[in-house]
Amino acid sequence: MPFDGAVEAAAPAGKYDAELDRLFGAGGPLAPAVGTFKPRQSQTEMAKAIAQAIADQQVLMAEAGTGTGKTFAYLVPALLWGGKTVISTGTKNLQDQLFLRDIPTVRAALRAPVSVALLKGRANYVCHYNLERTLQNGRLTSRDDVGHLREISRFIKMTNSGDKAELAKVPETATIWNLVTSTRENCVGAECQYYQDCFVMKARREAQQADVVVVNHHLFFADVALKDTGVAELLPSANTIIFDEAHQLPDTATLFFGQSVSTSQVLELCRDVLAEGLAHARSGPDWAKVVTVLEKAARDLRLAFGQDSMRLSLPQILPTSQFFPALDTLKKELSGMITVLEENAARAETLEQCRVRALEIAAAYEAWKPDPKSAAGEAAVLWVEAFSSSLQLHKTPLSIAPIFSSQREGTPRSWIFTSATLAVKNDFKHFSDQLGLTGEPAKTWPSPFDYQEQGILYVPTGLPEPNSMGYTDAVVDCALPVIEAAGGRTFFLCTTIRAVNRVAERLRAEFEARGLEFPLFVQGERGRTELLDSFRNAGNAVLVGSQSFWEGVDVRGEALSLVIIDKLPFAPPDDPVLAARIEVMEKQGMNGFMHHQLPEAIITLKQGAGRLIRDVEDRGVLMICDPRLITKPYGRRIWQSLPPFRRTRVQADVLGFFQPGAAAETGGA
Repeated sequence: MPFDGAVEAAAPAGKYDAELDRLFGAGGPLAPAVGTFKPRQSQTEMAKAIAQAIADQQVLMAEAGTGTGKTFAYLVPALLWGGKTVISTGTKNLQDQLFLRDIPTVRAALRAPVSVALLKGRANYVCHYNLERTLQNGRLTSRDDVGHLREISRFIKMTNSGDKAELAKVPETATIWNLVTSTRENCVGAECQYYQDCFVMKARREAQQADVVVVNHHLFFADVALKDTGVAELLPSANTIIFDEAHQLPDTATLFFGQSVSTSQVLELCRDVLAEGLAHARSGPDWAKVVTVLEKAARDLRLAFGQDSMRLSLPQILPTSQFFPALDTLKKELSGMITVLEENAARAETLEQCRVRALEIAAAYEAWKPDPKSAAGEAAVLWVEAFSSSLQLHKTPLSIAPIFSSQREGTPRSWIFTSATLAVKNDFKHFSDQLGLTGEPAKTWPSPFDYQEQGILYVPTGLPEPNSMGYTDAVVDCALPVIEAAGGRTFFLCTTIRAVNRVAERLRAEFEARGLEFPLFVQGERGRTELLDSFRNAGNAVLVGSQSFWEGVDVRGEALSLVIIDKLPFAPPDDPVLAARIEVMEKQGMNGFMHHQLPEAIITLKQGAGRLIRDVEDRGVLMICDPRLITKPYGRRIWQSLPPFRRTRVQADVLGFFQPGAAAETGGA
């Protein structure tokens, strides 16, 4: 059912319907290409709606339940009739999966003569110039860096793409990557001696010539904001834009349509000014002194907020805080460095680059102030975020709808937004309002899974209120018998890192005390991909994680049979942007909780719940420990938005479900 003002996406039978029935049918070409492929009506219907939107150059919001096969449902019409198509997905991992696996499979099955390119942000490509500079300067801080640099030097001679994802021997998080990739600020551009061989430029050229280009949301919106990713060159000629994992768009767009500046940018500038000054203008000023005063000012600004990580909006910062004088000092010292760079910029291209960077950083600090002339739709919230060694200043728009709507104006083309979680109980209003898509076509296709048979939603009794002391311990006590009955095979999803650490600490102790030999994997102890691979391979493991494991994670089969969620995932009430949005809504007569916080939490919860049943053979229990699901009036709206599992509050039903060969009888919630 579409929301108010939406039109039903199932237009009259389109000109491609018969062809799509053939392609997705039992005798079609997709079946032999994909060993596990089975015709699914919801997948075929979704493909028809997307083909129609492409033909009519329309917008379509397409929600497809887990197991629909939405990737093939948009790839088939896109590869056959989409013209120049840009596909944007949520993460670089999903980007690689589309480019390396899904698109080649569909292209081969359809025998579609389309060329495909992968485009990532410049930080993903080795930079010849910065690699050479790092090899010469030898400013390495650890033995690991030395070994990694050797691997990268070898890699650059063999790779065609320069994409760091291809070099598995060097972790994606290794510090060396910062020294051997480029940023928009430090790229020399056409002046570079390696310009013809540049991997970033090569990737952009290939993208311009390709029929289908795979990007990610960060890249797409960074380009809209910065015009520096190559997407700007693609958009004018694109006929079709497809956003997969589209539920992430409001957050990603907000991040990029806002402005941020960090003390770490200042420290990186200082590092480069010192190196370039000593290399090209040693007879000039005392470069160490120029740099030291600015470095101190940047560190003092961070220290204005003590040691803890935190977020504060501008009105929450006390007028007596050291922050304001420290900010003035930083601006003054930055201005002093700019003067020195202006006097020496003619000595080397790299010093001129440093001058331009310094001006951009100074402008960002100057822009961090209220704008009394801004229109209501352009209002922004000013806030600061303290990390262990840096301080970020953010200016975030309260609504991205006007900006995103203006991006869609101009050349007619189709815009497809798809995800397993766009709607709240078949209502797309929350998602569409955020992106300015009100009144555009929207449609939901249900999952083909038999949730009644395959799973149980279990809300335990007797738990305290989620904000009470000892809540996490009570959740663990409640979960332990279920984890034991499930034989491990559990995702324990928490809403905070603090809860992750407490749950891990308790489980480690309890497993040892009870002699339970379940491998325990904890977010942060290893990389995400490595944790997931270890979890799958173990077959009886327990993985404790927070936000990054709620979505984009696919564990099929018996390795995952229990998903425990500690609390309903409401955004933290101290989030400055959320607080400002709610204030604006309430001035407009809306209820900030019902109109914003609750829909957001439901969409996140749907993502977490979606980890459990990934295939027609999967069976499992979704255990949501938060008593508000039952006790609060809004609880019904939440569980009605979840897959239609059988429901129970009786632990014995759940333990029985895990008995070998049991077809558990459950009571009603």
